[in-house]
Amino acid sequence: MTFSRLFGLGLLLLALGACGGKGEEDVVDEAASEPATDELTVSDAELEGNPLLDEWETPYGVPPFAAIDHTHYLPAIKKGILDLRAEIDVIVENPEPPTFDNTIIALEVAGELLQKVASTFGNITGTETNDELRALEGQIYPMLTREFDAITMNEALWQRVKAVYDQRDTLDLDEQDARLLELRHRSFVRAGAALSPEVKQQIAEINAEMSALTTKFSQNLLLETKAFTLELTTDEEIAGLSDDFRSAIWNEDKQAWVVGLNRSSFETFMVQSENRDLREKLFNGYRQRASSGERDNGPLAIKIAQLRAQRAELMGYDSHAHYILEYNMARTPRGAEDFLLRVWRPGLEQAKKEREDMQAMIGDEFTFAGHDWWHYAEKLRKERYDLDENATKPYLDLKNVREGAFTMANKLFGITFERVGVEGWNPVVVSFDVKDENGEHLGLFMTDMYARDSKRGGAWMSSYRGTSNIDGESIRPLITNNLNLPMPPEGQPTLMRFSDVETLFHEFGHGLHGLMTQIDYPTFSGVDGPRDYTEFPAQILEHWTSEPEMLEIYARHYKTGEVMPTEIVERLRLARNHNQGFATTEYVAASLLDLRWHMLSAEEAAAITDARAFETRVLEEYGLIPEIEPRYRSNYFSHIFASSTGYSSGYYAYLWSEILDADGFAAFKQAEDIFDPEVATRLKKWVYEAGGLREADELYRNFRGQDPSIEPLLEGRGFATEESPET
Repeated sequence: MTFSRLFGLGLLLLALGACGGKGEEDVVDEAASEPATDELTVSDAELEGNPLLDEWETPYGVPPFAAIDHTHYLPAIKKGILDLRAEIDVIVENPEPPTFDNTIIALEVAGELLQKVASTFGNITGTETNDELRALEGQIYPMLTREFDAITMNEALWQRVKAVYDQRDTLDLDEQDARLLELRHRSFVRAGAALSPEVKQQIAEINAEMSALTTKFSQNLLLETKAFTLELTTDEEIAGLSDDFRSAIWNEDKQAWVVGLNRSSFETFMVQSENRDLREKLFNGYRQRASSGERDNGPLAIKIAQLRAQRAELMGYDSHAHYILEYNMARTPRGAEDFLLRVWRPGLEQAKKEREDMQAMIGDEFTFAGHDWWHYAEKLRKERYDLDENATKPYLDLKNVREGAFTMANKLFGITFERVGVEGWNPVVVSFDVKDENGEHLGLFMTDMYARDSKRGGAWMSSYRGTSNIDGESIRPLITNNLNLPMPPEGQPTLMRFSDVETLFHEFGHGLHGLMTQIDYPTFSGVDGPRDYTEFPAQILEHWTSEPEMLEIYARHYKTGEVMPTEIVERLRLARNHNQGFATTEYVAASLLDLRWHMLSAEEAAAITDARAFETRVLEEYGLIPEIEPRYRSNYFSHIFASSTGYSSGYYAYLWSEILDADGFAAFKQAEDIFDPEVATRLKKWVYEAGGLREADELYRNFRGQDPSIEPLLEGRGFATEESPET
């Protein structure tokens, strides 16, 4: 694979195109010091028998998971780095003048071994980690950061890239070639390549320190999440829990029902449990993770924010948020904040009304609190709409839901999914061969749906191998989808909450974005692009989940095969905006918190000494009510603090993309067919196949035929106002 793909793994502190400076400086002293790299050696003996170095003769070229041991990674990483160094040297020392082929393409295809090893390592540490792998993360990630800093700040290499870029108007480049050149030049500039040697060195030192800090943040969170459990042994403690949830959390060794902090189990317990004291205990366990003791992430969050602010200042930006958002659709921190506040205000007012309604339901028995919200919101939903989770879950079997997603993809895009026997990283992994409408192989889709102690929380899409088609060598991707559903007892179905169904369709959308790409160059194939756009291909698919035509396909009773009754479907429709004030407020609160952490100047960031005090002040300024916690507190906000840049200054992207997905799905509704061929063809061409071929706003306009309107978003959440202007 390619050098460029190495920067999209979530393994590095600094991603090309995600860190960098403004403006260019002309030639500087080539003899000046550049960021130092590790002195690496690796012997033949260390590499002997290492399966990571082999040409994988496995089905679809997947990693030979069973043969790979934790001892294999570090030597293979070192070998990959040494190979990459040699390839960079060849580019730099080429006596021929810089050309598109000998510089830009040569960079694009460099680092094949390192890409292969690093992607395997990064995926495995997310799904099958252990103490040995966590220790390796602390070694490998800073090493990779230093290596890529050295490459992007290599003066001779930068001058070759700049030379090709400066003659771009005279080159005979097609659209993809021109885009690759533009993005490669941009990535070097934004990585600091055009800055003085002294500034480059400072940035490299910051990046190296941040690599260690973000890795530590992630590890602390995983260990803290794993450490907290509720062990339930009495009927009083399990009161209200459904039979399927009881079965899923039963621990034979402990002879107890055990509830952990993965989001699916947490929310299910908070909804169902009749034991208020236990709900409070789990609630506090969730929100207080990594907030004290030796695994306190508060000081790490502060230091990461300070380093990001320092780096942004060195690069000529007002804040980390300013440089991150430069090429996002929001463009500026103020633009992102203003957008969030347009949704925050009506959402917060609705949340206050919801609080009042639930207090009225409780009466004088006790004062409503944060740990009551999920439970009483469900009671209110049942009372108002005669609808609860236990009524819908028997119709939401994982196998049927997944097949429903496949059917939707077939109806929209003509692609098919065939289950294949491929060894995964865990026995629960299920894989599918994906083909286009002509029967041509698009990629391998690997799904890992269940929670376990070795797996990080949340839901995500990733890849073991990306897509490329350079010089006629077509390489198709290995795409994964990961959820954290409770594992049912052997032989029992996996019954899902409707929110889990939406999550599955969401991640499936990311998967399709990676599978369907028709871009030749890894730099901008698949899911690569600005955060506030790349969530759109995922989120638009969530709209299909509640459409009657789709429910008829996948919402079938796990025992009888009966389609979900129309009266339940209608109640689902009527209840669509139930508790929307809470859902909006908890999300936007986290988004605003993210922005405020990263809108700090270097001087302002240096003054922060207490993470909890900072976030409390910020949230009070926006008027957050005490009964609602932000979806993520700083100490467990992994989206923004557990990787190089991640979603820092970009957690708002889910809601921004909701403008796009609501407006985009409106095109299907206007066509009066949720599978309309004409709309689906444009969606396929300009969204799923196009990757980052053009700027995000242009891609969207090509699909939709117009700029997006915020009105469908506000209407969808029940917040529309007559005077709402367009965004």
